[in-house]
Amino acid sequence: MKNLLLVALVLSIFVSCKNEAETLKTITVDYPETNKVIVTDTFFGKTLDDPYRWLEDDRSKETEAWVKAQNEVTFGYLENIPYREELKERLTKLWNYEKIGSPFKEGDYTYFYKNDGLQNQYVIYRYKTGDDPSTASIFLDPNTFKEDGTISLGGTSFSKDGKTLAYAISEGGSDWRKILIMNTDTKEIVEDTLVDIKFSGMSWYKNEGFYYSSYDKPKGSELSAKTDQHKVYYHKLGTKQSEDQLIFGGTPEEKHRYVSGRVSEDNKYLMISASVSTSGNKLFIKDLTKSNSNFTTVLNHTDSDTGVLENEGTKLFLVTNLNAPNKKIVTVDASDPSPENWVDFIPETENVLSPSTGGGYFFANYMVDAVSKVLQYDYNGNLVREVELPGVGSAGGFGAKKEEKELYYSFTNYVTPGSIYKYDIEKGTSELYRKPSIDFNPEDYESKQVFYKSKDGTEVPMIITHKKGLKLNGKNPTILYGYGGFNVSLTPSFSIANAVWMEQGGIYAVPNLRGGGEYGKAWHIAGTKLQKQNVFDDFIAAAEYLISEKYTSSDYLAIRGGSNGGLLVGATMTQRPELMKVALPAVGVLDMLRYHTFTAGAGWAYDYGTAEDSEEMFDYLKGYSPVHNVKEGVAYPATMVTTGDHDDRVVPAHSFKFAAELQDKQPGNNPTLIRIETDAGHGAGTPVSKTIEQYADIFGFTFYNMGFEVLPTKTEEKIKG
Repeated sequence: MKNLLLVALVLSIFVSCKNEAETLKTITVDYPETNKVIVTDTFFGKTLDDPYRWLEDDRSKETEAWVKAQNEVTFGYLENIPYREELKERLTKLWNYEKIGSPFKEGDYTYFYKNDGLQNQYVIYRYKTGDDPSTASIFLDPNTFKEDGTISLGGTSFSKDGKTLAYAISEGGSDWRKILIMNTDTKEIVEDTLVDIKFSGMSWYKNEGFYYSSYDKPKGSELSAKTDQHKVYYHKLGTKQSEDQLIFGGTPEEKHRYVSGRVSEDNKYLMISASVSTSGNKLFIKDLTKSNSNFTTVLNHTDSDTGVLENEGTKLFLVTNLNAPNKKIVTVDASDPSPENWVDFIPETENVLSPSTGGGYFFANYMVDAVSKVLQYDYNGNLVREVELPGVGSAGGFGAKKEEKELYYSFTNYVTPGSIYKYDIEKGTSELYRKPSIDFNPEDYESKQVFYKSKDGTEVPMIITHKKGLKLNGKNPTILYGYGGFNVSLTPSFSIANAVWMEQGGIYAVPNLRGGGEYGKAWHIAGTKLQKQNVFDDFIAAAEYLISEKYTSSDYLAIRGGSNGGLLVGATMTQRPELMKVALPAVGVLDMLRYHTFTAGAGWAYDYGTAEDSEEMFDYLKGYSPVHNVKEGVAYPATMVTTGDHDDRVVPAHSFKFAAELQDKQPGNNPTLIRIETDAGHGAGTPVSKTIEQYADIFGFTFYNMGFEVLPTKTEEKIKG
């Protein structure tokens, strides 16, 4: 064991009007020994050592012992933070309010999701359509799956008559699912459980059966072994899974990593989307009204993201970004659906389109500088109206079956807890349906959108949220959160955890980095492969803006992100370690030379490229790969890496290796910890109890390493007193 007196934090805070300083308690960190077992790789004639390759074996006793030892150190440190329990208590109190989702109709019933407050998983309730909603009773309670909440509901799909439900469960946060089939009248499980299913929806054909997707079960570790041959199957009710029909995929000469099947609302067509990466798909349709019909090709290349949004008989409505980076809707007849026959229905605009359908109308949800604007169109392409939204923020859920007269949508922003509105589809009027009763007053906070310039002059938007009356004195604790990849857009939404952060005087800032989808395909492409550095530059420029405008300073700045955002944090902290005080990479993609060798990682090559593509790509990836850019003797910010031991999307080895490198090379007084959640995966389905504990630890670690002996609000009280 190498004993590093790592956290001799001699930090001062103002504790009285006379500016008397107090010294924080010293916490000794005794890091576990991490063995180095050199494995050498050769890329384009260049050799590279990988001393922590052994940590990739998630099934080994050595890795298990390392995880246990690291957690002992991490939780030993966290237990010494004086206000950790205080944060947990406040998070618990604020979290404890009733949360209810939008109602939806299936068969004779209306269903909705509800959480009483602190339940680990949401519960499904239902009542007879037409009855008073107060008569609703529990239909399915995932909290009964396992006492600690680590088995979660992973998706639901009802048959066309609503008499049968297929629902997926996830164990320990894994992406691997099981599907159970229930009679909705009796609530009895009516068939054997389907197993070994991954990255799958469930789409019913009438009441006879459903389509789902999966991979062959990998050899070796289920958590880390490569999965890259996705297939669509059809399960007919009353038959065994071994008899399920292979519908699409499985031919070695045409490998697809992500394949999905969906049945049109009128049961006429099966639509198959097939991708080799996270962007771009081929598209096929099959006429289900004709026995033994073949697939018709809509698109035979992956140069666009295209899908069937709706159909009227043989008339297809497609949403596509083919030659339309911000997306548009086109129409074409199913008999000859190739692109040369497409006709614009809702043309491309300067804003990114995310359309839906409901009650016989199209709803075009546009992102205008990352906030929502919704237009309603009829089936002839005529604009009916702009939907009047409750405010500036994110609106979603404009979907319903064709025969419905009303639909429900949600609205939220960084200071407004998610509320549900009922929308009269013909009249175009909204009324508040449910507003949460939460111990948080939005009127005390403000959100402001700013535009700043990145390194190359590109203007990037950022929303900054905090208490009203904030003093721009450079001393405000700030979390800068980012993602910047995979065409994902970060739009304003309320977070209980962030509310607790802001209650303490914290600032929460979210820039819309390149690599995301906020400004369409061009914005996405500008942050991929050999342009990935743009994303990091955008994030660094956001930090510099916050510092130059005196929102905060390097002593009070934390950077945070998860998954691809974990890569963002890892790259930023290794490139500009002096810029921030705290770094919080979560479930990060951190070994850029080997990410594509695990699970479905090869599918991310569209955004990243791989080290095997070319010498130029290898050099570029190695140039920013966080694991490969931790340098001996460089003082990195206080870092807490977080991951889950069952993460089978971004395998925990990324985080393990990065933490090992930092612990080995980091000098000085800043701690490098890794917090490894057990029975947890990439994040989906994490029990509320675990989520509260995680945030208490993250915020506690952050405040402590910014120099706060007590929480900031109590520091202010001392100053005033």
